[in-house]
Amino acid sequence: MFPSWRVPLCLQHIPSTRIWRGFVGTLLIGLLWGLSTTPLLADQNPTRSGASIQPYLDQVMDEVSEFRLDNGMKFIVLERHKAPVVSFLIYADVGGANEPTGQTGVAHYLEHLAFKGTKRIGTTNYQQEKPLLERMDQLFEQIQAAEKQGKSEQVSQLMTEFETVQAEASKFVKPNEFSQIVERAGGVGLNAATSTDSTVYFYSLPANKLELWMSLESERFLEPVFREFFKEKQVILEERRLRTDNSPVGQMIEKFTAEAFKVHPYGRPVIGYVEDLKALDRDNVEDFFESYYVPNNLTVAIVGDVYPTEVKQLAQTYFGRYNAKPEPPKIQLVEPPQQETREVTMKLPSQPWYFEGYHRPALSHPDHVIYETIASILSNGRTSRLYQTLVEDQQVALAAEGFSGYPGDKYPNLMLFYALTAPGHSVEDVAVALRNQIEKLKTEPVSQTELEQVKTQARANLLRSLDSNMGMAFALLEYEVKTGNWMNLFQQLDAISKITPADIKRVAQETFRPENRTIGKLLSQES
Repeated sequence: MFPSWRVPLCLQHIPSTRIWRGFVGTLLIGLLWGLSTTPLLADQNPTRSGASIQPYLDQVMDEVSEFRLDNGMKFIVLERHKAPVVSFLIYADVGGANEPTGQTGVAHYLEHLAFKGTKRIGTTNYQQEKPLLERMDQLFEQIQAAEKQGKSEQVSQLMTEFETVQAEASKFVKPNEFSQIVERAGGVGLNAATSTDSTVYFYSLPANKLELWMSLESERFLEPVFREFFKEKQVILEERRLRTDNSPVGQMIEKFTAEAFKVHPYGRPVIGYVEDLKALDRDNVEDFFESYYVPNNLTVAIVGDVYPTEVKQLAQTYFGRYNAKPEPPKIQLVEPPQQETREVTMKLPSQPWYFEGYHRPALSHPDHVIYETIASILSNGRTSRLYQTLVEDQQVALAAEGFSGYPGDKYPNLMLFYALTAPGHSVEDVAVALRNQIEKLKTEPVSQTELEQVKTQARANLLRSLDSNMGMAFALLEYEVKTGNWMNLFQQLDAISKITPADIKRVAQETFRPENRTIGKLLSQES
């Protein structure tokens, strides 16, 4: 997946298909981490650069194989025998946008619990542990009922018993056993991420551990045990406090997003609302798991030193144990066209920030690469228009960036711009400067030179993003799930090469309209 090191903490649950890094962030201590993203350009000639990449992409396509098990689970395999390592990624086509009303945060909660083990892993004796877990579930339900009825004395008694049972259950837990098995086998990069659109689980192993991965992962999602449920709830609530409740920028982002999406579930935070998180129980998570973690909603990418025939044989042995199930429910809600500018203003103990977002189509739309190109022109690095104008020339901002595909890109989303206001200037100064640059795209054709520079950088970043096994695995899966075919990933080079200044102007005029705009102003309490 794409790195989160340049993204505000409040935006980090947002992996997305951004082939070139026109993509978030520079600074703000505690929220933004700086890291150079100098493109690896072996050839500055756009035509020659494109020609040099296409044979590589064609070769990669020839080396990809795919198969689907009888239960509907799909595998995409790419042989790369450069080194004896393999990267594995399971892509669950479910994220925060799929959560039932009143259960925000359940997708992310499930991601946490997926590391807690199974009936064999993570426990010393599941048969003795199980009744304790069930008793905690019963007590939690009773505590909630007593709290609603205002029976404080009963709540206190139930809490005492709950803590006793929880302590007893913890004696059977083998903490982090799943992770330890992976690490002892030489695994690296064990992690997971939840976004609005998906939940992904990934790590790399030595090539001779292919069967271990098959065994571990098939068991993890065949018979999971969501132990330490209530302990993990406190971890997630603390995560929310850090990223949102105690973060002025986090609070602003949550309110801004809700204002931009009044109907579609993109308006809800992936981390979840506090009241929903507190009310979630194990049954909620298990129901969500049973609905969405079904074979035809899981896709696997395996990239590295493997052979497809062996992968298929092992997949049939291990993942073939899953029973076929009905397809999960699809999101039916559609965000209606915005009819007027929307605005959110907050006064908090923070440096002033300015946010501006415009609705745009989904990743599968033919204009997707044009939106990404616009994002690169405006905000990809120190040579971009926003940095040069707002930060260097006018000095109204300390940082000015933007990216396309917020908060996800499977469905229509936002092109988002934001800036940290410089001392002595106001968010209005930033808004005027930003708007001037946006208007230029609508009225003045982008020069062929500037466009070719962006295309060259896009080609280089496309190649770079696919160079690592994990980067390739993630890209293959996002295009497979979000566009219906992983091969569409390899059409990006051709799509990029065909973009014209007229395309940029057309999309800018269609998108950057006042009635399509949502504004966020985070003001200092002193202002």
